Amino acid sequence: MGNDGKVTLIQNSDDLKSKLKDAGNKLVVIDFFAVWCGPCKMIGPQVEDLSKEMEDVVFLKIDVDECEDIAAEYDISSMPTFVFIKEGKVLETFSGASIEKLQNTIQKHK
Repeated sequence: MGNDGKVTLIQNSDDLKSKLKDAGNKLVVIDFFAVWCGPCKMIGPQVEDLSKEMEDVVFLKIDVDECEDIAAEYDISSMPTFVFIKEGKVLETFSGASIEKLQNTIQKHK
């Protein structure tokens, strides 16, 4: 299998730009996380599972400490924060490790 599920770790802002472009008209969910964040560790595997179930959604994750510029651009102040993007536009953002809210927000926008 290799890398964990379908969640792609973003390396830098160029990487993010190309992934957003590649997504076309699919919904993109970005998980902003930090390695030291307890709730991020809890929801991480659930996001992986979700990504396997939802083939039509692009899941990305960004380490806020590695990519501070991207975190600042999206105004991320707490982790985890999920940002929902379609065709380059931010549709919604929420913070907190709620898998139910994540599922519901994906269903709403995809």
